[in-house]
Amino acid sequence: MDSLITAAARALAAGDALGALNRVALRDDAPALALRGIAMAQLGDLVRAKALLRRAARAFGPREAVARARCVVAEAEIALASRDLGRPAKTLNAARATLEEHGDRVNAAYARYLEVRRLLLIGRIDEAERRMAGLDPSPLPAASRAAYALVVAGIALRRLRTKAARAALADAERAAHDARIPGLTAEVESATLLLNTPAARLVSGGEARSLRLEEVEALLASKALVVDACRHAVRDERTVVSLARRPVLFALARELGEAWREDVARDALVLRAFGLKLADESHRARLRVEIGRLRTALRPLARVSATRRGFALEPRRAREVFVLAPPVEGEHAAVLALLSDGESWSSSALAQALSASQRTVQRAIDSLAAAGKVHSFGRGRARRWMTPPVPGFTTTLLLPAPLVSG
Repeated sequence: MDSLITAAARALAAGDALGALNRVALRDDAPALALRGIAMAQLGDLVRAKALLRRAARAFGPREAVARARCVVAEAEIALASRDLGRPAKTLNAARATLEEHGDRVNAAYARYLEVRRLLLIGRIDEAERRMAGLDPSPLPAASRAAYALVVAGIALRRLRTKAARAALADAERAAHDARIPGLTAEVESATLLLNTPAARLVSGGEARSLRLEEVEALLASKALVVDACRHAVRDERTVVSLARRPVLFALARELGEAWREDVARDALVLRAFGLKLADESHRARLRVEIGRLRTALRPLARVSATRRGFALEPRRAREVFVLAPPVEGEHAAVLALLSDGESWSSSALAQALSASQRTVQRAIDSLAAAGKVHSFGRGRARRWMTPPVPGFTTTLLLPAPLVSG
């Protein structure tokens, strides 16, 4: 490479996008196009960046496989930033294999980092952990070590392992300081804030208070019976009963959990479970059926006993019952949780991250847009949705990922 290309590459590595552009802005050779694309991505013009990187990949000759693979990795990073989650993972895997084959360990490791970040966004935590298992960050430069530590922290946060998350974020902070890249330092600081902001609400005795992630972790490890409205499960320290696919049963369990020590009237349970204000005999008969199913489901954890006016929850081993609720609730809370990261999402990416149909997600977005909670830009396939972050809350517990039992 000539001196201008070398200087531009060093400027980009230090986070100086404008300095890089000053050196290669008027050049159209393949290396210059690639560096211009990366610089435009750092400046936020993702559409222009993607076009430049594609031109660069085409401009590199057939013997420049490593250069083309680096362009693929850079384009994959842009796709991740623009929440283009439908991009085929095989392309990035092939680029990573090419980089590893030619000894470019740094960019190969970054390609793996991008793969894991995508898996985290769509809730595939187990696979993300497996992909990270074979990566040794010690020989990597400071910026790559910071990226690695951020991924480790992200996995730990989703697993509710807050001590491991704090340790990983401390590693990320040290590496970001060594890298001296302001944007990377800001990303680490933003991730650290998640540990110190309310992540859920604890409902007990008719009152609610906010909990940080560490407090949520302690609650789930305690001897209490927890009706978890974040993951739609009922659990104690030994057993987890998932009701994620049985919404009526979970609605009944939550109502009984919120009223623990007292019973709940049959009409109140009909309202909560079926959405009916007036209950006739057929609704009460249906309630008896659902209560019977709930008794069967919760048999390892609690009894559901009948009273004169309704039903009551009686834990078998636990001495206390708590309801763990999301910080923000509503019909489309999961969509808002994803949009509140401040990035722009397509409806197809939201559907993939939530494991829902695109039409279901589109109806949710239309409803939120009508309420003024989200806004869009672009048209057709380029249309993206976003909303400002919810102030003072972390959405870790709203995102789709199963909790580890026991």
